[in-house]
Amino acid sequence: MSDFHACAAVREDFPASSRMLYLDTAHQSPLAGSVRQALEAFYQEASACGGPKPVWLERVEQVRARVAAFLGAQAGELAFTKNTSEGLNIAANAIDFKPGDNVLLIEGDHPNNAYAWLNLKRRGVEVRFVKLDRGVADAALFAPRVDARTRAISLSHVTFHAGHRHDVADVGRLCRERGIYLVVDAMQSVGVLPVDVKAMGVSMLAAGCHKGLLVPQGLGLLYVDAALTELRPVYLATAGLARPPADLIADPDDLALREDAGRFEIGNYNLADIHALDAALDLIAGVGIANIERHVLALGDRLIERMDALGVGLAGPRERARRAHIYVLDLPAERWAGYLAQQGVRVSPERDGVRVSFGVFNTPDDVDRVAGIIAAGLQAPASA
Repeated sequence: MSDFHACAAVREDFPASSRMLYLDTAHQSPLAGSVRQALEAFYQEASACGGPKPVWLERVEQVRARVAAFLGAQAGELAFTKNTSEGLNIAANAIDFKPGDNVLLIEGDHPNNAYAWLNLKRRGVEVRFVKLDRGVADAALFAPRVDARTRAISLSHVTFHAGHRHDVADVGRLCRERGIYLVVDAMQSVGVLPVDVKAMGVSMLAAGCHKGLLVPQGLGLLYVDAALTELRPVYLATAGLARPPADLIADPDDLALREDAGRFEIGNYNLADIHALDAALDLIAGVGIANIERHVLALGDRLIERMDALGVGLAGPRERARRAHIYVLDLPAERWAGYLAQQGVRVSPERDGVRVSFGVFNTPDDVDRVAGIIAAGLQAPASA
């Protein structure tokens, strides 16, 4: 049973939830008041103190350790990036592919995951798309396509377009058995579902922070398993060096890399967002990630029940173990996206209809309200 009370306590911290029916966390989370206060405190400190960079960098390391622990990792296994796409590109280019090697992807996964790997075709890497006919991805889906030249499997933990929650841990077992890298796009899961990179057997994981992690766009995370010391950055700056030159003059004879995930960082951090992330982690910890998962699943149960009663289908999975917080309703976006917007409902058009996605601040009443709005729209003339 969902702990609605734990999540309801934070609703007032999200002003957007009182101004509109916000059902679009899979696109971007509205800004929480506590996160906004952290941003304002950072800018005030910058204004009043001229930018105390040593203090800020110390805080960066504190937040790095918090995020790493949140993912079941060590601080040295986490790098800060700009977004998910940057993290996936870092991961794809860190592997020492040889011409004729291949990587397996799910057909129809997020295009930015695909492009990160398709860009390797110029190096002679074959990209194999595996069709997902039904259910969710697991080891059995990929195993028949793995051969001696398969170097990596990459997939989303939760899909943006239908809400499938893939069995990443099962794919991770296959990858360990075959000596294959597992690269995961966790953009739609981190901050919404428990994510344990060690238990899932992930080699590298990329995510942005503007959805489940509740901060503005411009900050991402990259986990790199500490055991994978052979992985190398495709670009290099002093931040990635084991011995940065003290005089800031490049030493062409000393290009030794840091041994931790910091070797993949390229320069200055998004300090404002990292401060915001600290506050967001406080908010998430206050509710509990397990409570958030139970909450969004219970909201999904309610939405499925309401849509079944209206005869509205779902594009994605219905079983709890196979879904998360994303539900795509079989309502043509060309009509319904505009209608819902007119009714003050924030959703996203998606491939197969209209995407509803829940956040920690949503309530059962939100589900009932959108169901009522949809019911009224179904009764209206098609031209309405």
